[in-house]
Amino acid sequence: MSKPLFPAVVIALLTVTTATRADDAKKKATKPEAVFLTAAEIKWGDAPPSLPKGAQIAVLHGDPSKKAPFTVRLKMPDGYKIPGHWHTQDEQLTILSGTFLLHMGDNMEAPAHSLPAGSFHFLPGKMHHAAETKGEVVLQLHGTGPFDIHYLNPADDPMKAAK
Repeated sequence: MSKPLFPAVVIALLTVTTATRADDAKKKATKPEAVFLTAAEIKWGDAPPSLPKGAQIAVLHGDPSKKAPFTVRLKMPDGYKIPGHWHTQDEQLTILSGTFLLHMGDNMEAPAHSLPAGSFHFLPGKMHHAAETKGEVVLQLHGTGPFDIHYLNPADDPMKAAK
């Protein structure tokens, strides 16, 4: 190798090495960790204002507001209703207790699918649906965020009604 090229090669190698170390550090900083929760350790709080009042939520993994995987549990009282709406992302539900009724369409008049405890439901993003409960329902919802809810009738949006 000629002498004039030697400093340029050394600088290029140092730059590549430094960039690789920075990438490795970034990967380590964002590497997912295992999560273990017993039922007693789950912390429940009020559901976000985008859902009708009365529900509670527990975030088990991730952050539903971020573009990343998340898992939450939603606890809803008997007779709880979520009017016609859709979500941008796909969602997956597992019913842990109670019976969850999913109306596949724009409102509660659409045919309902009764999902008792132990049932699973996959819902593609942007599909219109409404929901209600029989008995207290606890369900686990997971997907990739950000989680959102778009009400078909703006008057049904609890955030707009609160204003």
